[in-house]
Amino acid sequence: MENMMQETKAHYRELILVRIGEIALKGLNRGRFEKQLLKNLEYRLRHEGSYKLTRADSRIWIEAGDDQQTLDTATALTAVQDVFGYVSASPVRAFPLDLDLLDANVLKLAEEKFEDGRKHSFKLEVKRANKAFPLKTYDLAVRLGDLILDHFADQAWVDVHEPELTFYLEVREDFYLYTEIIPGRKGLPVGMGGRGMLMLSGGIDSPVAGYMMASRGMRLSAIYFHTFPYTSEEAKQKVIDLAKILTRYAGDLDLYIVDFTSTQLALNEVCPEDMMTIVMRRMMIRIAQAVAQEEKIPGLISGESMGQVASQTLEALVCTDKVAEMPIFRPLIGLDKDATIRLARDIGTFETSILPYEDCCTVFVAKHPKTHPRLGDAARAEKHLDVLGLTLEAVQKTEKIPLKLADNIGKYDRISPLH
Repeated sequence: MENMMQETKAHYRELILVRIGEIALKGLNRGRFEKQLLKNLEYRLRHEGSYKLTRADSRIWIEAGDDQQTLDTATALTAVQDVFGYVSASPVRAFPLDLDLLDANVLKLAEEKFEDGRKHSFKLEVKRANKAFPLKTYDLAVRLGDLILDHFADQAWVDVHEPELTFYLEVREDFYLYTEIIPGRKGLPVGMGGRGMLMLSGGIDSPVAGYMMASRGMRLSAIYFHTFPYTSEEAKQKVIDLAKILTRYAGDLDLYIVDFTSTQLALNEVCPEDMMTIVMRRMMIRIAQAVAQEEKIPGLISGESMGQVASQTLEALVCTDKVAEMPIFRPLIGLDKDATIRLARDIGTFETSILPYEDCCTVFVAKHPKTHPRLGDAARAEKHLDVLGLTLEAVQKTEKIPLKLADNIGKYDRISPLH
């Protein structure tokens, strides 16, 4: 057998196997979700070269396009790493159902994995989906395990419980051989969850909130309230940079920058100090809602977490929500700050969020805000405020900045996917 294997050249096709997860549970709507995921993957890969994508059996296969002889696996995996909707991906070697060819390819892959000269534990995992193939699952695993031990006796030993290396073999219309399973970001494909307007500040929380809603398939726009000269141009640029990072996950998005100075100064003149934060949040919701309605966006997204600051108590949230005519999604509501920071680090927004440029919420903050306001308190605080006029003025003075994923591809270091 050894002489035969030496004569058999290990040739194969390189593919990337993308495994879908939650989408498989969508019943009659599953096809729509798969098509959207395929579209999102194709969009990411379009900027990196020529690739061909196909769907089959709860999987998507990525291979080199017609004008590309070999698959640039590393580039393709990096391009799709931040796409929501799949659970894992693997670089795969595919070849015909020929045992000699199988032996040759397993030995070649083992040689590559053992080239560091260290001794490695390993095991085989075989999945025989093609029941017409003559060798049973156990027989294939034994055959290949023996083959590796015979050729790499000084470098390999079997550990079926906690191996350093697992050789995966799938028997379908071809053999599919691989050793890596790279976690994806899971969730649902962006584009399947409607649209949301993210209230984006320069802090840690709101970018994470946008990421979490994008992970549920929501397409994002974002709105930022800028109070120049009380907040600097650096603070504005920080928010733009955060929005650019979010395009990695949410795709193209529009950022709306509201000139909030007139509103903020009016609040400062007529509102009781202890109600400033609550009234300011109510005005932000009114303005964000007005912009969202103009853009036919049916919901708002906020980075608030229960009890984190004075404006995020139950009573305060009731007061702010009272002015909303659309749902406000708060995906961080039950998270503590440490959990939010871990997510911010994972998605690459943390270092930008902690840059020392203050937003309007920190500049015009009350020293002793009311933590348990009632609706009557809010109504009295707004009694001398031209709510409608200030809202219309702010909407008219709002700047729209389109941000494209394509402009930001490759500008950020690789971030490890969530496990």
